[in-house]
Amino acid sequence: MAEYLKLFKKVETIVLDVDGVLTNSQMLITEEGQLLRSMSVRDGYAIKKALMHGIRICIITGGSSAGVEHRLRALGVPHYFSGVSRKLEVLGPWMKKHQINPDTTLYMGDDVPDRLAMMEVGCPVCPADAVPEILEIAKYVSPLKGGNGCVRDVIEKILKLQGAWSKPVSVTD
Repeated sequence: MAEYLKLFKKVETIVLDVDGVLTNSQMLITEEGQLLRSMSVRDGYAIKKALMHGIRICIITGGSSAGVEHRLRALGVPHYFSGVSRKLEVLGPWMKKHQINPDTTLYMGDDVPDRLAMMEVGCPVCPADAVPEILEIAKYVSPLKGGNGCVRDVIEKILKLQGAWSKPVSVTD
């Protein structure tokens, strides 16, 4: 069995970045200066399903967007930290407060600001289009790019290994 499959089987907590993971790292800028992002509905389905099966989900992002926060809250994500430049400084205390085992934690990031936090968990993973510094430390690289289902790819694998993917749940977007 591949090393990442052994790690996925015991994942209890998933930490995600937004830009470059839940989005394709591109932003549309309106004439008024608003920044618009695009997210995969399939990633949203997987997040909701993971939460319904007891997987803890936390978002730590350097960006700040009311739209992104609204979407994630609508999916039921209870832990959302935005405007974070030093992600490890948020991740460490959050894990300690909630008594989270780093060995059963997966962190999906795509760029240099995620690196230190990813190195503190048992299962660092990334999308296919992550920067070289992240590809180098990832124990699994999704074949999918950020914003194009990489989160679904990882969550589906985790839930299948844990015998929970095929269990019916009521999921609406």
